[in-house]
Formats: sequence, structure tokens, C-alpha cells
Amino acid sequence: MSGMRASKNMTFPAFQRAALRALAALTMLLATSVRSNFVFDDDPFQPVTQDETVSVGGVVTLTCSVKENDNSSLQWSNTAQQTLYFGEKRALRDNRIQLVKSTATELIITISEVQLSDDGEYTCSIFTMPVRTARATVTVLGVPGKPVITGFEDAVQEGGEVTLTCTSSGSKPPAKLHWFRDQEEIQGRPDVVESNPDEPTYTVTSELTLTVTKHDNNALIACAVDHPSIANGDKRTEQPLSVLFSPSVSIQPESDLPREGEKFFLQCLGNGNPEPTAFVWRRKDGELPPMAKVDDAFLRFESLNKSDNGVYECQADNGIGTGDVTHTLLVQEAGVNAEDPTAMSTSSGVDHAVIGGVVAVIVFIMLCLLIVLGRYLIRHKGTYLTHEAKGSDDAPDADTAIINAEGGHSGVDDKKEYFI
Repeated sequence: MSGMRASKNMTFPAFQRAALRALAALTMLLATSVRSNFVFDDDPFQPVTQDETVSVGGVVTLTCSVKENDNSSLQWSNTAQQTLYFGEKRALRDNRIQLVKSTATELIITISEVQLSDDGEYTCSIFTMPVRTARATVTVLGVPGKPVITGFEDAVQEGGEVTLTCTSSGSKPPAKLHWFRDQEEIQGRPDVVESNPDEPTYTVTSELTLTVTKHDNNALIACAVDHPSIANGDKRTEQPLSVLFSPSVSIQPESDLPREGEKFFLQCLGNGNPEPTAFVWRRKDGELPPMAKVDDAFLRFESLNKSDNGVYECQADNGIGTGDVTHTLLVQEAGVNAEDPTAMSTSSGVDHAVIGGVVAVIVFIMLCLLIVLGRYLIRHKGTYLTHEAKGSDDAPDADTAIINAEGGHSGVDDKKEYFI
């Protein structure tokens, strides 16, 4: 019984000693180990590092520095705790890893052609008593691939719906997708993110549904990738829309002032997708003129006539639908200058001026004639009165004078002569 008590007393102190040793070792470990970016300002031997972010294929620079050194060497280790450089001495045969600078207080290395496997924590150590360490996290970004748009292989008719799908793979962290119509951003469905098998990257998918109109024809629908690994803007893919719609129609005359006797045509223009291929010409107030010939989209007149005046209609058909429009034809007289719309009014003004001048001259001549004729009549009337009085002056006596004054044969003859 006493032997058993002695054994228990001897065992308990041994267990206690082991626990104390483990606690002391743990305290020592905690005292000598410092996490990355955690610096004691009062410890000049504590290494200082910083986290880095780099894209796949890029170059990352790792810098470790201390304020003071007691001739101890600095060391960089990778994520697998393999020594990369011990001071200026290369420890790992990897040509991607190069020494930039090695001094008593600083150790700088670079890793080129970075791969996804280079992602992780790197350790900088200085072998003082005790050993001090610091860690730097290298984040490697997976660069997303150029987006691919599917779902719009054929044209869609106006008023229909089209669903587009955009996919981008290889991003880390997952990329974000954006939709654009020309330069305006439009809203698609939320992104769907899937992990790629056997890789720390992701595939992102987004869908966009549009109800199209004729104004969407030839519009550029773009899917753009937004990701921190893309330094010079986003990656994008564009796809033009093709929308089928009925034609809108207009009539283009050969001239704005068609003239009598000239050749002339009306052209029917149809804007649709596809372009219209069938045209029908009509005249609103009757049959087409005999001299008018239909030539597909043209209505040709061999020689214009006033009888060609009227309202003409063109109907265009592109297989999706039809469109029509009218045009009023007014034929000008042959003397009108078709190139100068003011020619008619100018010519008319000149004609009126000439006519007015001629009329003024004629009136002037008639006034002159009337004046001359009046003077002539007045002069001859005085001569007549003089000869009539002369018959009484030559009479020998009063009776004869009266007879002569009242109209003897000689006076009658004189009067007849003057009147003639």
C-alpha cells in the first residue's frame, strides 16, 4: 500500500515537468514567430514585407527589409517552405526566380511568368537569436478569356424575341459580365458562376433577351468582361443584329420642275430588310398614261404632256410586307426653265414691262394724231367761213349780197369744194 503511494507521488511530478516544458516551447515559438505585416516598432530586427497581386503570366516582386542587422542573413521561402534565396545565394533551381538586390538589410527577388500554382504565402526570415519571420501573400489572378456570344445565328422578324448567351472562362476570382447595345449598357440576367474542374478558376455565363424592332437592325450587341486582371479596359465581343421588317417607301422624281416634251422618270425607293424586289405603279385617277412605261422601280415618261398630271402611287414588296407612297406630278409649260424656279416669274415680269412700253408709245402717237387732226379741222373751218363772207362783199347791191350770202350757185360750188 505504501509502495503504491510512493509510485503515484513520483509519477505526478514527471507529468508536471513535461507540461511545463511544452508550455515553455509554445511560448518560445509564439515569441519568435510574427505574422506578415505585423511589425513591432521597437524591434529593429523584425522583417517587413507586403502582400502582392499579379496576373497569370506577369511578374511579381517580393521585398523583405529590416531596419538593423547583426550580420545575420535574410532568406525568402516559397509556399512549400522551400528556400528560394539565402542572401545572394540561389537555393532553388527555377529560372523564373531572379535576385534583384541583396544587402544586410534588404532582400528583393522577382518571379516571372507567374502561374496559378504560385499563389499563396511566402516567408521572409532573418536568423537572429531568436529567429524572426514575416509573411507575404501573393494573389495570382486568373485572366478571363474573351467572351463568346451564342444564340443569334439567324435573322429574326420585327416584333420577335431573341435570347443571347455570353460565356467567359478562366477567371480568378470570377469575372463580371456586362451587356451593351451600341454604346448604351443594357441589363441582362444575373451572372451564373461555375468552378472549372481541376483548376482554381471559374466560368461565368450571362443571358440577354430582347424584343426587337426595325431600329435594332444592324445594332451592335456587345458582351464585355470586367476583371481586375485586365489593365487596359474590358475584353468584349460584338455581334450585329439582323432584323427583318417591311419596307418604308418614298418616290424620288428626276426633276423638281418637269417640262412638257422632255423625258422624265419617277424612282421608287424602298428601305426594308431584305431590300424590296417587287414594285407596282398605279395612277390614282385612272390608268397609267400610254407614254408611261414601268421599269421595275422606275416609272418612265418618254415625252411629258399636260395630260400626265396626276397622283401616282408606288407599292414595294420585300416578302416580309409591303409599303406604299404617292407623288403628285405637275408638268410645266415648255418655256419654263426647269433649273431656275424663278424663271417663270422673271419672264412674266419682262413681258409685262414690254407690253406696257408698247401701249404707252401707241397712246402717245394717238394723242399726237388727235392734236394734229384737231388743228387741221380748226384751220379749214376758218377758211370756209372766210369764203362764205366774201360772196356778200362783192355784190353790187344789197339784194344781190343777200342772195349771195344765202347761197348762190357760186357759193354752193365753193362750199362743195371745201367739204370735199
